[in-house]
Amino acid sequence: MGLNSSMALSTFPDLNRDRLRTLQVNLTYRCNQRCGHCHVNAGPNRSESMDSATVALIPRVLQARGLMTLDLTGGAPELHPGFRDLVQEVRRLGVEVIDRCNLTILSEPGQEDLAAFLADQGVRVVASLPCYLPSNVDRQRGDGVFARSIAGLQALNRLGYGQPGSSLILDLVFNPSGPVLPPPQAALEADYRQVLERDHGVVFHHLLVLTNMPIQRFAASLRASGAYEPYLEQLRQQHDAGNLSRVMCRSLISVDWMGRLHDCDFNQQLGLGLEPAQHLADLLVGDLEGAPIRVGDHCFGCTAGAGSSCGGALR
Repeated sequence: MGLNSSMALSTFPDLNRDRLRTLQVNLTYRCNQRCGHCHVNAGPNRSESMDSATVALIPRVLQARGLMTLDLTGGAPELHPGFRDLVQEVRRLGVEVIDRCNLTILSEPGQEDLAAFLADQGVRVVASLPCYLPSNVDRQRGDGVFARSIAGLQALNRLGYGQPGSSLILDLVFNPSGPVLPPPQAALEADYRQVLERDHGVVFHHLLVLTNMPIQRFAASLRASGAYEPYLEQLRQQHDAGNLSRVMCRSLISVDWMGRLHDCDFNQQLGLGLEPAQHLADLLVGDLEGAPIRVGDHCFGCTAGAGSSCGGALR
């Protein structure tokens, strides 16, 4: 069986990689927000940031491996000084770029033209909005975040994002506020669509429903309240083996700010790199198809219920 972050035996099934399709890169842990559920422990005081030599490897790896999607995460990836140059270079290659955007970054000083830049480059925006109710969002992400998030969505809409028939894709991300599985994605998407358009005139393409992973800041909160083990047991009990063929780690590789490779963003935050250790530069000459995936009890968060991935529910 696989190993979890404490290197104890886990009951999670063994997995192996399929063909690599997506390069997911964490450019920086710096963020203008500090959210309670954040599995990256990102915040304004984090200084970790990918150096220019490692950033320069990204377009080369995309070409070497024939990858068609670059998924940029953080922190707030837009705060990396090389973010815009990287996006422009990758888009010239014809590769899709996903920006994991927290929305409030669009109104930060110095970022007022960010939304227009994303639209000009045809970047797919995957935006965090953990609820359509102001009180829930502000409680999870900080006072005033909901209002700023709505303003960001409205700005994106004015540029064409989320509009019917538009090629400027705008997806929203929901995650629960506590130790519970998210509701069915399709039903919740309908609720989001109705409330956001009715109350704020906001439109979007898809809602991606994510399960909160029992790691880092969220895990610490669970342990403080005595809810860690019950939540982990809930994830185990709700495990659906049918999701194993669709989990994101089978076709995605996660790169941390130092260029080290991990099977997923969650393993990255637990310090579980590939074994043997590999760097982004290794993907210039080698493939990962068929390699074993490092798994642990936290992986039940991806297979519980309808499943969870960076692309939302698995079914």
